[in-house]
Order: sequence, then structure tokens, then C-alpha cells
Amino acid sequence: QLQESGPGLVKPSQTLSLTCTVSRGSITTGYWSWSWIRQSPGKGLEWMGVINFDDSTHYNPSFKGRASISRDTSKNQFSLQLSSVTPEDTAVYYCAKRYGASHEDWGQGTLVTVSS
Repeated sequence: QLQESGPGLVKPSQTLSLTCTVSRGSITTGYWSWSWIRQSPGKGLEWMGVINFDDSTHYNPSFKGRASISRDTSKNQFSLQLSSVTPEDTAVYYCAKRYGASHEDWGQGTLVTVSS
């Protein structure tokens, strides 16, 4: 139901851009919200941020304003931009559908490597 897409390789200092296409359920439905989550090598899952049905967003403060989530309702997609990336941003990036506090559906994940 969710599929991530975007470049697998990004150079340091550039902006990482990923898109999640939702094939079942509308991203404007009131009881769901839509998250980006990542897992760096050897580390646990890290929630990055969420966009709600009303287009409001909330972010993990640890990203210090580098993360931005937006949506395209005509395509039923939402996107992540992460600026000023470093090799520490190398991770598998997931998009997920959230109901309340639970992420009930996940994309398969996409590996993004930050390297020159």
C-alpha cells in the first residue's frame, strides 16, 4: 500500500528527496497520518516526522530543521526532504501510515547512501 521512491545515492551537503506513493487509502482521511522513519546501519528505528490529514507537520527535534515533509494530494503522495546530508544520514528510509500512536502499515524501505 505504500512505496518509497527516490535516489539511492546522495552526495554530502546535498538534499535527500524521497516520495511515498499510497495506493490504498487517501492521505487526506482524517484518522490517518503519514510518517517518515529511518534505520541507520546498526541502529534502531528513528522517527523523523509526520504529515497529518490537514497538512500540518511535526518533526523530530533531533533533525534541527533539516527535515521537511510535504504532500501532493492529486497523486496521493507525500515526500521527505532532508537537507545538508552527511554520511551519518545513510539509512534505510521508510514511509508509514499511522493510526493514533501506531504505525500500522509500512513501505518496504529504500536504502539511501550518502557518499561522494
